[in-house]
Amino acid sequence: MTATPLPAELEAVIFDWAGTLVDFGSFAPTRVFVDAFAQFGMEVSLEQARGPMGVGKWDHIRALCDEPAIANQYEARFGRLPTDDDVTAIYERFLPMQLEKVAQYSAAIPGAAELLRALRRQGLKIGSCSGYPSSVMRRVVERAAAEGLEPDCIVASDDVPRARPAPAMALKNVVELGISDVAGCVKVDDTAPGIEEGRRAGMWTVGLLLSGNAAGLALDEYLKLDEAGRQQARERARRELSPAGPHYLIDTVADLPAALAGVQARLAAGKRP
Repeated sequence: MTATPLPAELEAVIFDWAGTLVDFGSFAPTRVFVDAFAQFGMEVSLEQARGPMGVGKWDHIRALCDEPAIANQYEARFGRLPTDDDVTAIYERFLPMQLEKVAQYSAAIPGAAELLRALRRQGLKIGSCSGYPSSVMRRVVERAAAEGLEPDCIVASDDVPRARPAPAMALKNVVELGISDVAGCVKVDDTAPGIEEGRRAGMWTVGLLLSGNAAGLALDEYLKLDEAGRQQARERARRELSPAGPHYLIDTVADLPAALAGVQARLAAGKRP
């Protein structure tokens, strides 16, 4: 017997931070990863650093150390492949560098503050989660508040036992915000692990093509692109994000209202994520 779908209505939007609400192009973590590995004598490109983006930062470093090109550099320098203790050593070098630089790179993405105000006027709750640990998030949140970005809930990667792509951070938002049904939530993210997080939590998901890690464009680079250049960047990002199965793909958070209208229409028709 097939169960009748439970009715749900849109209640909340849960945002990622870097590449979604702040830090156009998601440069704060990637540039610091490059610098941190350089202190251990390894060359890591920005493109390599972007690869595992979206997961917690220790896991990100572990994933980079598992890449043969990087692991081989480590072995040539230290005589062994990088162990978890070695990953922790790199992370401990990375963290203070991240703390120093993160606010510098965390300018609000154009349209983000206006969007959050519009969502509140609609009566929606605003959640958020990040691959940053809580110590770094405090720096991000301080600058963001000065630019009008103040979500109702903020969850850092070390606030839960397992961060992305597991659903814990998204679900902690559900609990903290008092949401009645995960089907009434939309997760917005610029990375495949972040989209997967939302899907594993039972939410609608929206991927961002041009403001985040997938396109890797600085704001001034994005603004200089003609439509043909933007389309090329969209296709590059689409190839990266589509395997995670987002329900919608848009350029930046400024384009979110149309996607939310689509979600509301599908909920009204009795559909669920």
